[in-house]
Amino acid sequence: MGVEICVEGLTKSFGHQVIWQDVSLTLPAGEISVMLGPSGTGKSVFLKTLVGLLKPERGSIRIAGQDITRLREHDLYEVRKLFGVLFQDGALFGSMNLYDNIAFPLREHTRKPESEVRKIVLEKMDMVGLIGAEEKLPGEISGGMRKRAGLARALVLDPEIILFDEPDSGLDPVRVAYLNQLIVDLNAQIDATFLIVTHDIASARQVPDNIGLLFRRELVMFGPREKLLTSDEPVVRQFLNGRMQGPIGMAEEKDAAQVEQELAQIDDSAAAPAMTPRLLPGSGITRPPRWQTIAERERELHA
Repeated sequence: MGVEICVEGLTKSFGHQVIWQDVSLTLPAGEISVMLGPSGTGKSVFLKTLVGLLKPERGSIRIAGQDITRLREHDLYEVRKLFGVLFQDGALFGSMNLYDNIAFPLREHTRKPESEVRKIVLEKMDMVGLIGAEEKLPGEISGGMRKRAGLARALVLDPEIILFDEPDSGLDPVRVAYLNQLIVDLNAQIDATFLIVTHDIASARQVPDNIGLLFRRELVMFGPREKLLTSDEPVVRQFLNGRMQGPIGMAEEKDAAQVEQELAQIDDSAAAPAMTPRLLPGSGITRPPRWQTIAERERELHA
């Protein structure tokens, strides 16, 4: 079962450069949340701060009853065991085959016998569709397979929280669709808390329970998927519709007068897409009560 993450008043800077400030949100236990934002808004920095790799200047991150911003290194190490992380490139060791890459956390952090390690590794490889590829090296497989191998490695210690740092980067649209379905299926199977950083609007519309948007050094909004997809907030509408008109510019922020002029020229009634259907666990995946409720709500929304 996943655990809740409660973030209050979080601020992160590098020197005099404020990355984001006063970020407050709650990632509900067992749900899938997505964090969006233009390039350079500190989404990956947010992930690294959540797992304790970076220390914020102010604020708190409460996980399993503990504020990890105030923990000593030894105690922080224990809390990190709750996490699995899928990095952008899979972060696999190039000289190790997939089996040894996925087994690495078990051999490094546990004293399990090799027979049990093998059972766990093959189970996770099966979950991500990699059975038969155990002996392959990372350089011999596609980007999509490397992502799945990285995901299997993130799963081997049975984490209660899984962080995905741009899992769709470098993948073609078909592989992104397969990966999105895999993420939804895994959430239904293991019930962990998922947080995904992405630029992919189709993924953000289909996959999560909750969506957040970082812009101009702050969290513009965070809430249920339906709330964000129907929001009138200009930056949210601009980002989710992938258009030039709005507060987000190419290189720097636009001034208020320019933004107002651009927004006045938009016919939002014509531009707003219909509510995208939510991805549901695939056939053969037993749907826990939460997913049964989601399926019923989707049927009502799109009836």
